Amino acid sequence: MRDVKRQDARAALLGWYDAHARDLPWRVAPAARSAGVRPDPYAVWLSEVMLQQTTVSAVRERFGRFMARWPDVATLAAAADAEVMAEWAGLGYYARARNLLKCARTIADELGGSFPQTRAELLVLPGIGAYTAAAIAAIAFDRPETVVDGNVERVMARLFDIETPLPAAKRKLAALADGLTPLERPGDHAQAMMDLGATICTPARPACGICPLASFCAGRAAGRAAELPRRTPKLTKPVRHGIAYVARRSDGALLLETRPPRGLLGGMLGWPGSGWSDAPEAKPPLDADWRRLPGEVRHTFTHFHLRLGVEIAKVRLSAAPERGAFRPAAEFDPAALPTLMRKVWSLAAPAFGRAGRRAQAARSLPPNRP
Repeated sequence: MRDVKRQDARAALLGWYDAHARDLPWRVAPAARSAGVRPDPYAVWLSEVMLQQTTVSAVRERFGRFMARWPDVATLAAAADAEVMAEWAGLGYYARARNLLKCARTIADELGGSFPQTRAELLVLPGIGAYTAAAIAAIAFDRPETVVDGNVERVMARLFDIETPLPAAKRKLAALADGLTPLERPGDHAQAMMDLGATICTPARPACGICPLASFCAGRAAGRAAELPRRTPKLTKPVRHGIAYVARRSDGALLLETRPPRGLLGGMLGWPGSGWSDAPEAKPPLDADWRRLPGEVRHTFTHFHLRLGVEIAKVRLSAAPERGAFRPAAEFDPAALPTLMRKVWSLAAPAFGRAGRRAQAARSLPPNRP
């Protein structure tokens, strides 16, 4: 694409964005921005972290709840880890929540509560990678940084008719996106690219007839825009197995443990269990008359599918666990558990009779939902 066409394409994209920008709670609308309203870097950062591996529709409500509880970086930095982790439940990738707290505390304690404005400075902060650093620098501070996510890769592959499959094409697509990033309004340009990919240049059945870049699109001219980007076939995810142990004491207290800080669900509250492998070894947290429940819990992580068998036991007040601690029934809230552990409870609770069904109340998930 020649320079003059690049300028025309940028202008067409920004003109479309000015008229059709999505209304998002963390975004400053184009008209407000042109009137001098500046984006809140805290809101930009929080939304970008939440949106990793999560849809906009899922994040809308959760973002509002986070902002209501912790409206700025100082209040988040002062928050209790357990409260933030509980609020994060259901958004996945709990390492992001732990890094969220680390980053907030670094900014509050070492940077006077102010976010750095450059990509290089932002990259030094805990949990902020290349994409998030570029997004904050561009959107919050109007730095001419190129923000490349899956939507932008798809737009670039179609716009320039790139047939090299992903992920091999990633570097080339990023370079093409960089060549389109303007010096003026780079933040609006970045958000326009995201909106275009999310609403018009969609994975299936792109709406080329109303696309502001249709006249510049080489993929459309070649008649294969909908086929791009091409992808290398994904490997089949392996299946791992494990056992979750749910013990209820005679006074209603439940045995829970905090998982190790590193690894999947690190630092989260959950049920004691075995390791996750092809052939897990039984590892009950205390001596008891364990009973295996029919059915299993199914959950999918990024790199594997997990199948958990669930064993339950009713134990005496004197029961002494080797791992974890009993939590009084009045203090137990299934909604504070990560999704996987809520699925375990959904399977186990009915087996404990009326008390279990009461505690199961709402916000538990069906055990077989991925």
